[in-house]
Amino acid sequence: MHWNVKGSSVPDVRIGDLSERSGVPAKTIRFWEQAGLVAAPARTDSGYRDYGDDTLSVLRFVRSAQAAGFTVAEIADIIDIRSRGDAPCEHVTALIDRHLSDIDRRMKELRLVRTQLRTLAANADTLDPARCTDSPVCQIIDA
Repeated sequence: MHWNVKGSSVPDVRIGDLSERSGVPAKTIRFWEQAGLVAAPARTDSGYRDYGDDTLSVLRFVRSAQAAGFTVAEIADIIDIRSRGDAPCEHVTALIDRHLSDIDRRMKELRLVRTQLRTLAANADTLDPARCTDSPVCQIIDA
């Protein structure tokens, strides 16, 4: 998978410089490269990675996508769609809709858990810790 960005693709940036300019740790850049999110760079004669200027834009994209909750696999799919010359907008919109549905479901579950925990907390306030031995495990939860 390759990321094609219009503009300069002449290798001229080492991983340390790229890390400093992007705010992405070098270890993460290597991981994203291995995962196919960042195109493998050219190598110098001494074996150093030598990234093109467009890699900085890709790193910013990946960081933004992760901040929005997209997984590495989803980001790779988006990059793959773009690298084939297609616009990923419909795919991204579907991902956004799915993530929003998942978040709504999880928020509903968390509200139910919060209600249950508040009930347990109220029960705990009324129970005598000295009688804790009456319960097989924990009188707060058993109540």
